[in-house]
Amino acid sequence: CSESARRETAKNRTHGEGETKKRQGYLEWPEYFMAVAFLSAQRSKDPSSQVGACIVNQENKIVGIGYNGMPNGCDDDLLPWSRSADNKLDTKYPYVCHAELNAIMNKNSADVKGCTMYVALFPCNECAKLIIQAGIKDVIYLSDKYHDTPEMTASRRLLNLAVTKQLIVPIDFNSIGKK
Repeated sequence: CSESARRETAKNRTHGEGETKKRQGYLEWPEYFMAVAFLSAQRSKDPSSQVGACIVNQENKIVGIGYNGMPNGCDDDLLPWSRSADNKLDTKYPYVCHAELNAIMNKNSADVKGCTMYVALFPCNECAKLIIQAGIKDVIYLSDKYHDTPEMTASRRLLNLAVTKQLIVPIDFNSIGKK
């Protein structure tokens, strides 16, 4: 394509009947990565909490995805999914791997140092330790519904000391695909 043809094409796009503009209302990067985290959460078999996480490098490339579920090789039909029971061993809590852990373990790069994690729920204190040890610099989350629990208080203390920023990114899934 010649330079004059490129200029003429550009002129036609910006003036007159053939004017074209990029689509408005497209997903920005944070919304896109949070949507990927939510899509990943749909793989969870947990009947009460489906959580997903997406790790992104500085070039906006996804380097890890995870969701909450039982460890690899453990039959999830033989382990409990209950949130409460007389014996803690009869609940899901001693067994389930959180989305953040799985995203870090499922990484497709040498490391995730300097990356950003998008996660549906604010990370618990155990996940905060993993995030910090992995070198993730930013945590972006949608919900902090367990804000006042001791685990989340400890998590905030840890993340405030070690992570650059923690942001809430709102996303309206109902607006996707609407004009």
